[in-house]
Amino acid sequence: MEIVNFIIHFDEYLKVIINSLGPITYVILFLIVFAETGLVVTPFLPGDSLLFAVGALSKTTSLNFFFAYVTLLAAAIIGDTVNYWIGNKIGPRVFAKENSRVFKKEYLEKTREFYEKHGGKTIILARFVPIVRTFAPFVAGVGEMRYSTFISYNVVGAFIWVTSLMGLGYIFGSIPFVEKNFEYVVIGIVLFSLFPMAFEYISHKRKPKMSKKQLEHATYKDVKETFKKEDLDE
Repeated sequence: MEIVNFIIHFDEYLKVIINSLGPITYVILFLIVFAETGLVVTPFLPGDSLLFAVGALSKTTSLNFFFAYVTLLAAAIIGDTVNYWIGNKIGPRVFAKENSRVFKKEYLEKTREFYEKHGGKTIILARFVPIVRTFAPFVAGVGEMRYSTFISYNVVGAFIWVTSLMGLGYIFGSIPFVEKNFEYVVIGIVLFSLFPMAFEYISHKRKPKMSKKQLEHATYKDVKETFKKEDLDE
């Protein structure tokens, strides 16, 4: 309940932080987005709603839009980069066992197939899907996606994500109706961003479990081979 209350009244908490801590607010914003995108263990932190709220409050509080924008953009890029290198370094150990706690074979194969279908664009698309955006760079690192390719998609994805959501917050946040019902708008953003993940979950439940033959591709070697293909390298 505390987490739900935090999300619903997120703008009020952020206002208190801005008024109480001043410039330190930028440090806190950086750490939240960095952790949400860079650490696999913290995918529950606010992302989309935070960007929208920051954009909106930069128009009605002392928060500077430009400084906040640069801060959050840097946090998103650095977060994904760190996540990539974590996956790159611990990948062999993650898949050393038949089934690891983090990635079961079936999840690994589905992730590999998603990258095989969408290529490097997965890094951009994942920006708009909570939890998935935390794992996408990690898996890219595990598969040893060429870093020059990864960083390109990383920067483009971060730019689109931060610019669009902060921009929407700045444009619509001060509209009387939105300002009066801000908590409902935030909830709407959270629910909308969760829709793709909910759709995928339902589709996953309706599909039969992967056969033993399908799971033969769910290996560390096959993930690396997937990321060597042209659509991920160029």
